[in-house]
Amino acid sequence: MPLFMDIHVVEDEAFDQIAAMKGHHKDIAVQSKFGVTSLKYFLNLSEKKVFCLLDAPNKQACEAVHMAAHGIGACNVIELSSEIDFKVFLGEGAKDENDMALTLTGDIDTGYRSIIMICPIFFEDIKAHVLDKLYSLIETCGGKRIVLPEDSILVSFVSASKSITAVKSIRDYLNTFTCNLEYTLALVTGKPVDENGKVLFEETKKALVALNDLSKIRIVQIDNITIGLAGKSEKNQEKIGNDVRRLSSAHLAFCTKLWTILNQEISNTNFTSVHLSSQLGLSKAQTYRKIKALTEMAPNQLIREMRLRRSLSALKKNNKNVAEIAYELGFNSPTYFTRVFRKRFDILPTQFAKLSNTHF
Repeated sequence: MPLFMDIHVVEDEAFDQIAAMKGHHKDIAVQSKFGVTSLKYFLNLSEKKVFCLLDAPNKQACEAVHMAAHGIGACNVIELSSEIDFKVFLGEGAKDENDMALTLTGDIDTGYRSIIMICPIFFEDIKAHVLDKLYSLIETCGGKRIVLPEDSILVSFVSASKSITAVKSIRDYLNTFTCNLEYTLALVTGKPVDENGKVLFEETKKALVALNDLSKIRIVQIDNITIGLAGKSEKNQEKIGNDVRRLSSAHLAFCTKLWTILNQEISNTNFTSVHLSSQLGLSKAQTYRKIKALTEMAPNQLIREMRLRRSLSALKKNNKNVAEIAYELGFNSPTYFTRVFRKRFDILPTQFAKLSNTHF
């Protein structure tokens, strides 16, 4: 049977570990009626959230168990599209005699994970060497790597502190390459099931994509939740470096909204910062200030940068010519696209395509 995972947001201020255990036992008492087996539950007491892992015939059966046991259903239930994905994100550790998930160190597993996304861009035949070193650093720091298309790397950590150590090591290594490699790097902590999500860590992964797409190169971005969980002092934060940008929940929400708009409008040749301001519900001046503060780029510069980075992926696929890629990404002409591409990356689009398909 497929695996499912749900989220319960508890409003009772007195909610504790004992209450969570009793609630789980109520589920077990009725689950056989619906063909469901409760495998384990992840408990985050500080956030008053519980995530149950269930083996069930369908989503409706999961909801029926909680309704029968508690008179109320879960806030959301998702089907895990891949057992492999679950094992990478949440498969570490065991469970106690009451099925509560534990980490490898025996602590309560909250289900929350600190996730790094690395997006390297290679301009020379160094990809294999660089990736081997990155994978070694990730393993040394205790991260679990998730396979992604193209060159992006997603890494999951149970420990927020170890994730910050990994970010520092990754950043320091990538910064040894000055001209033949660019990268963006972001770290965000999030919950496995969102109230409106459909896949594991949906909001977290979307935020990571947005941050990497919108970030200036060689800038490390870390959300305040991760920093808080890591318990880093200001002195230790300074050791990470000045190229780290700390992000509040409000910053993450704005970046995700901004990315969603740009992603939808990226092929629109007529889309400008004026249209962007309108969709954000801000004045032109407000839009400029907020985007400049978050990305160090003016709105029109950000739009162009995002289009240029998308063109790199399109050129690697080698199934369209330069003109087709230029128009699909909202550039007015192939000539203009070629000019700004060369100015930005110091290589012609055709040369980058040839390099990518020869060596990568």
